[in-house]
Amino acid sequence: MDPFLVLLHSVSAGLSSSDLTQLKFLCRNRVSKRKLELAQSGLDLFAVLLEQNELSAGHTVLLRELLGALRREDLLRRLDDFERGAAGAAVPEERDLRAAMEIICDNVGKDWKRLARHLRVSDVKIEAIEEKYPRNLAEQVRELLRVWKTSSREDAAVSRLVGALRGCQLNVVADLIEEDQRAQARQSGGADPGSLTAWDSGAS
Repeated sequence: MDPFLVLLHSVSAGLSSSDLTQLKFLCRNRVSKRKLELAQSGLDLFAVLLEQNELSAGHTVLLRELLGALRREDLLRRLDDFERGAAGAAVPEERDLRAAMEIICDNVGKDWKRLARHLRVSDVKIEAIEEKYPRNLAEQVRELLRVWKTSSREDAAVSRLVGALRGCQLNVVADLIEEDQRAQARQSGGADPGSLTAWDSGAS
């Protein structure tokens, strides 16, 4: 069974009825009233959030916020254990991509739409991201990267992100990613990853 689903089953089993009531209240702006009424367990609610791409193995921010609001340190520790395991199991390329995406989330800010167009994300999807997170710039950037990664599939690579950043003159962010890649390579004793983060002629 998917380790993330195992985690969600475990979290759901550990919730009290009052916890579930509070979770529904916290999700009232994300989930329709009808779906909230139908949710009879934490797992039911998590399933809706999974369907709406609000929650995934690679995007556990919302789950962490919800458990933090419940003050369930025991369940947060289970999430910590899952994330440590997921990070250790990820292949190097996936770890590099996650690290690059985190740097972008921390540094791109209001320029995210320029980056989106260089990543060939359509205007329709850009508008949908704005509507989904109208007052949360950080989540707009994070959602952009999720949309891009999902649509790019096996073509999602650090080199494409760096190329797109340089294409829209966000060179400082690109430099941060390349420096982080070099630092990771030194720590692992590998070769300098300059060739991995060089301009990819196929990137926008």
